[in-house]
Order: sequence, then C-alpha cells, then structure tokens
Amino acid sequence: MANSAKSGAVHAPEPPAALVREPLVLNNRPLGWITDAIAGVCEKPTPVWWWPAFIISFGGMVTMFSLIAYLVSTGVGVWGLNQPADWAWDITNFVFWIGIGHAGTLISAVLFLLRQKWRTSVNRAAEAMTIFAVVCAGIFPVFHTGRVWFALLPGYLFPAPNANAIWPQFRSPLLWDVFAVSTYGTVSLLFWYVGLIPDLATLRDRAKGWLRRALYGIFSLGWTGSNRHWSNYEKAYLLLAGLSTPLVLSVHSIVSFDFAVSVVPGWHTTIFPPYFVAGAIFSGFGMVLTLLIPLRSLFKLHDVITLRHVELMCKVLLATGSIVGYAYGMEFFIAWYGGSPYELYAFKNRAFGPYWWSYWAMISCNVISPHFFWFKKLRTSVVFVWIVSIFVNIGMWFERFVIIVTSLHRDYLPSSWGYFTPSWVDVMTFVGSFGLFMTLFLLFIRFLPVIAISEVKGVTPQADPHHPLGGAKGHH
Repeated sequence: MANSAKSGAVHAPEPPAALVREPLVLNNRPLGWITDAIAGVCEKPTPVWWWPAFIISFGGMVTMFSLIAYLVSTGVGVWGLNQPADWAWDITNFVFWIGIGHAGTLISAVLFLLRQKWRTSVNRAAEAMTIFAVVCAGIFPVFHTGRVWFALLPGYLFPAPNANAIWPQFRSPLLWDVFAVSTYGTVSLLFWYVGLIPDLATLRDRAKGWLRRALYGIFSLGWTGSNRHWSNYEKAYLLLAGLSTPLVLSVHSIVSFDFAVSVVPGWHTTIFPPYFVAGAIFSGFGMVLTLLIPLRSLFKLHDVITLRHVELMCKVLLATGSIVGYAYGMEFFIAWYGGSPYELYAFKNRAFGPYWWSYWAMISCNVISPHFFWFKKLRTSVVFVWIVSIFVNIGMWFERFVIIVTSLHRDYLPSSWGYFTPSWVDVMTFVGSFGLFMTLFLLFIRFLPVIAISEVKGVTPQADPHHPLGGAKGHH
C-alpha cells in the first residue's frame, strides 16, 4: 500500500462480476483491425450476392416510377381510392415509411445525448435508412393529390409569391407535413454526412484508384484528423444531435395530426401524437434489425455488431411494443368511457367488422410477438430476432392500414358504406417503393462505410484508460 501511495498509482476497484458487461467490440481487436474490417466492406471486389440483389431492387424501383408515370398520365383513379375511403393505401404507405425513418435519428441523436455507447455500431446504417425511408415516404402524398403539378407550383405548398395570389393553407395539417418532413429529411441528411466525414477521409487515404481517391477527397472536405478538426467536428455533431432530438418527437406527432385534428370517429383523439411516436420508434428498430442481422453475417462483422447490440435493440422493441399495446387498449377504453356511440362503433368495427383480419394481424404482430423478448435466450437467438423484426414491420404497416381504412369505410349513413380494395397499381407501387429503398441501401453499403469507424474505435477495450494497452484515443 505504501509503495502504491509513493508512486501515486490509483487502482480502480474491480466491478462485481454481475456488472461486468460484454465489450462492444469482441476478441480484443486492435484499432487497425477495425479500420480494415469496416473499410474493407467497400474496398473489396463486389460480393457475388450483391448483383442479384441490386438487379431485383432496381427492377422494383423502375416498376414504381413507371406506374407513377401511368398514374399521372391516366389519373388517380388507377388506384383503388374511392368514396368513402378516399385515403387508403397511399397514405398508409406514407405513414409507414416515415415511421421506418425514426430509428436512425433516435439512435444517432437521442442515444448520443444520453451517452449510450452501444449506438456506435448501428447508428451509421440506421441514419442511412432514415434518409432512404424519407425519400420513399415523400412520393406517396405528392402523387396522392392526383394533379401532381400543383405540388410543384409556387404558392400551393411553399409560401412563394405567385400570379394567382394563392397562399398555402397554414391551418391544414397536410401543409404541416410538408414542413415537418422536409425539415426532418434535411437535418437527418446533414447529421449523417457530418458523421461520415472522418471515415470518408480514411477511405480517401486507403483508396487505390484515382477516381475513388478524388471523390472521397472532395466529400471529406480536406479532413486531416488534426486536433482542431476533431474539436470542430464534435461541436457540430453535438449541435446537430440537439437539433435532431426535438424532430424525433415532432415529425411523427405532426403526421398524427393529419388524423387527430379531424372529426372522424377513430381519428379524433389526443393519444395519437405519443402513440404514433412510440409506434414509429418500434417500426424503425424493427427495420434496423431486419437489415443489420443479415449484414453482419454477410460481411462477417460479428465482432463489431455483437449479440449485445442485438439484445439491447430487442429491449427497445419490447419497451416500445408495450407502449403501442397499451395505446391500443386505451383507445378502446376512451371510446367506451367517452360515451360517443359513433366512436365506440368505430372501434368495435375495427375488431369485428369486415376488416377484422387486418386488426388481429396488427395485434398478433405488434402486441404478442415483442413479448417473446422477455426471455434472454430468445433475445440472443439471431434467427428468431430477425423473424420477429419482420413481423414487427408487417404489423406496423397493418396498424396504419387499420387506422386509416377502418375509420373511413363506414360513414354515418349506411348508404355511404364501402369496402376498399387496392388495385394492382396500388400494390405494385408499394412493392416498388421497397425496390427504391433497397437500391439506395445497397449502393450505400457498397461505397460508404456501413459502421462509423472512428466512433467504434472510441468504445473498444483499448480506449478504456484502465485497459492494459494504455487507453488509446478512439479518434486518432
């Protein structure tokens, strides 16, 4: 003890065995291995599986744009929309894709501000997914209007001067959507790009061909890794995280106002904003797991995207799925307690009316399936988690379908009742939107680092100051 005091050495007490956690990078990998493993994904020759996946996705994307051209040239009647369900498949898809885009900003911004280090292995792919989902979402409300050219004219959506002296209706939640989604997309893109800059410089310095070196050099903005660069980078990243955090709550709350500010039974409820936000995080994490689990196997990134990451995301799914299940029950309680026969009928009709199958598919996927994650053995079974994540995505699409269609298809008068059936153009446009999403995602994993190299280095055992290797700075 005296010798320790003389030398000035301070030994941190060993934590109890129960609190020792699995490291976020396994097998004590050196920092150079992390760079080689992640940068190698986009440096090595194109994998054999990538081309068939890209061709299928690109074909779906071309199909979608062809059907959109057919819609614009023929009329919105090629979709299955009709009275009384004049909002249906397209707005369902819009809300679905906006929800998918929520996990990226939550993982990047909120978990960054809460100093959750496990986010570093999954945030880059989740941020990219956010941007691609917003691109897919933006297509549906624009073309739903039918006369799409009005959306492009000044004064209809954007407050620009025009010859007709027409100004946007700022009391309409549909206009609020325009500002919320465009702001969310812009800030998410900035946040993603700022986080990429150090890794683009790494790829620039490792690039073999002149074209790659030039392109990575342009987009890395002259990054040298100096102390001044890191200081400015961390300030910018923190500011963007603070700016993004309110957007996580605001954008899907505003999307929920499309419904909540109306007087349609089943929509006119104050529970929608928090319920939609929880559902969006739920569906977003489901899609992150659906994409990252195959990715970690295909690129052999098990040491960086570990079972601990998968298990933590399962816990988020369990928490948000429980909130969503509570919201479903509370909707029925409010409908009964409120005393409005129209509201109560709307919810009984959801569960036992003509669309009963969609309601119970939603309950099975969103309420029942996440509760398997109470068991650690199932949370750490990668195949089981992947299957449940797909069920979550299916269930969250059905949730939006149930909210929109079952509230519209039966009006106050039985003479106004109808049954919505999507047309083949509806179905193939939605399938094609997955083609657009996967085309962008496949290009992303082929040319950009799918994991944040510099951030992962900061959470390795070597970055721990009490580690025997000496606590190397993660960024340098």
